[in-house]
Amino acid sequence: MKMRTEENPTLPPMAYQGKDRREPARTGCEHRWTTSRFPLRSVRLPAIIVGFAVLAGVVRVPTALAQSPSGQTNSQALTDASLEDLLNIEVTSVSRKQQVLSKTPSAVYVITQEDIRHSGATNIPDLLRMAPGLDVARINASTWAISIRGFNFRYSGQVLVLVDGRTVYTPILSGVFWDQVAIPLENIDRIEVIRGPGGTVWGANAMNGVINIITKSARYTRGTLVRAQTGTQDRIQGFVRFGGAAGVNGSYRVYSRYATNENSPSEVAKPATDEAHQVLAGFRFDSDLSPNDKVTVQGDLTGLSESQTITTLLPGGTAVPRTLDDRIEVGAGNIMGRWNHVFGNGSEATAQVYYDRFRRFDQGLNIENTGDVDLQYRFRFAGWNDIVAGLGFRVTDQIWQDGYEVSIGTGQKRDNLFTSFLQDEIKLTEVLSLTLGTKLEHNPYTGYEFEPGVQIAWLPSVHQTLWASVSRAIQQPSWLFAEGQVNYGITVPGTGDVIFQIAGNPRSTAPWLLNYELGYRREVSKSLTLDSTVFLSDYHRLQTAEALPPYIAAEPPPAHVVLPNSFGSLGKARNYGVEFSTSWDVTKRWRLTAGYSFLQMKLSTDARSTDLGFVATAGDSPRHQVQLRSNINFPRQTEWDVSAYYVGALSGGPQATGPVPDYLRLDTRFGWKLGRVIEFSVAGQNLLAPRRFEFLDAVQVNPTEAARAVVARVTWHY
Repeated sequence: MKMRTEENPTLPPMAYQGKDRREPARTGCEHRWTTSRFPLRSVRLPAIIVGFAVLAGVVRVPTALAQSPSGQTNSQALTDASLEDLLNIEVTSVSRKQQVLSKTPSAVYVITQEDIRHSGATNIPDLLRMAPGLDVARINASTWAISIRGFNFRYSGQVLVLVDGRTVYTPILSGVFWDQVAIPLENIDRIEVIRGPGGTVWGANAMNGVINIITKSARYTRGTLVRAQTGTQDRIQGFVRFGGAAGVNGSYRVYSRYATNENSPSEVAKPATDEAHQVLAGFRFDSDLSPNDKVTVQGDLTGLSESQTITTLLPGGTAVPRTLDDRIEVGAGNIMGRWNHVFGNGSEATAQVYYDRFRRFDQGLNIENTGDVDLQYRFRFAGWNDIVAGLGFRVTDQIWQDGYEVSIGTGQKRDNLFTSFLQDEIKLTEVLSLTLGTKLEHNPYTGYEFEPGVQIAWLPSVHQTLWASVSRAIQQPSWLFAEGQVNYGITVPGTGDVIFQIAGNPRSTAPWLLNYELGYRREVSKSLTLDSTVFLSDYHRLQTAEALPPYIAAEPPPAHVVLPNSFGSLGKARNYGVEFSTSWDVTKRWRLTAGYSFLQMKLSTDARSTDLGFVATAGDSPRHQVQLRSNINFPRQTEWDVSAYYVGALSGGPQATGPVPDYLRLDTRFGWKLGRVIEFSVAGQNLLAPRRFEFLDAVQVNPTEAARAVVARVTWHY
């Protein structure tokens, strides 16, 4: 059976925000607000939340559970969605069009809403641990190092992260502020993780992969959902959502979330702090304007206040680094609109516009305003060509006010990004298809860049897919890489206080990758599936730090040695590895899911390079990772879920302050439902060790330890 996730299967990827008909509807609510000060001064969040509550009272909300297009309520059990159904989920992130997962010529892993619910996780980074080949390392409660196929770092610039097609990658520092990606887990339909380049359709920074977080259509979140949660680490987290009909063919939802966490343990000389408070409020509206026109409008506002302990040089101070507790204040908001039209001949056009703004006080003032317009057209030609083409323009205004160790250019910059892409899936025979495509971009740092790709898929039977791909992808240099300057204070035995300085390079070139992949996907039986990928990646022009002649400086006092460096592009690497995942329905009530990834990194530098630490970068990523999850549905609507993760050791490269031993993480969750309205669950996390480090970040932030934790949750939906 082919499982559709929307009423209209012709919707394009940007319009597709559907939900598996068999998945249960879940949501949650918060009951407690904070008196902490949030930096979103231009908007009064409490007033917005009260306004949402009033709106929910005025607009008629059905008391029954939301129904799927088939008319069935979304309250089915996990095992009602068979493995065959899961293989036939349609993914959209590979080619920006709907493709059946089992036949997609790419290394794709989908984290479904049911995976999310059974995980017991409280944040998106912990959910991402499920995907093989994806390295998730906690630095502190709000800071993460997340990468795909190596090169892990707090600002991993080689993975593009999207929310419903809106990029959350920041070009100032080249990475993602994961604490600002605070999407309520109950609103997520699925997370599509592409391992390997996605630059052919998504462009720069989709170098090693793409993470696309796709939220549910408002038509599947009608009714009211309230969740209250408490725990030993994530102290309080709550969520409330109201949804209903808006006109004849429209649906809406409004929601609010509050979360706070306690300080994590730390073994450093000065205990680190990482407590946080966050408020989020948002909405989504979906409507069928006509049988051929669909519109989505959505947005949210976030206020965030959190702590971190940093070791840094103080402005106007001495050359000796100081350790202090630093406060992060964030105000952020975004709004996005999307329109899709299906023409009479079956072709379709999509237009998407969004505006994103955040103001972040984090070791300096960082303000970023982004406006983006994206146009896409899909059509068939000559019966055997499925063509997708698109144009895009993005303007980003960036402001940086120097703080502590980092300064960037004049402190203000506007970046314009022009993009276009074309991809053609050619049906050679009934069982063989060839996909050709390329992305052409113009950025302000390196000018024109192109990212071509070739994919071939062979289906020897209806239950097997063999695929191969060759593609080129780039990483766009950041503003910091081009014009910034970073000073690190260190003490060298026999020398005394030393400032290690790295300056930007305005003549920077874009790192690029040539990637080769071979994959095999098979439904062995109705109860067993296999998915495997092998890859070889050749990297060129990777970022290095090239030494300049040292000198002695008197300011700031005391007199000290300065070791100046300039960013260069003299690094290269050849990485290879394998990724494997399997699912087995042991019985109708018991499912096992397993994953394994192996990564071998071989780094080197050009003969002209003076960077002595680049080769050690391989030590920032584990060689072996294993995932194993068990989901059991007992009678009387009770559930028991267990997740085990093995992560190999980190030897400690230039991005880390020391080695991190391998570790085994064990999580478990017990859940039970009281009728069709109330669900209780208790989860234990990191049960095998009282606490441990996962990543020792060398960039100012003092890491904290992931501690053993318990989380209790109650969800009420009606």
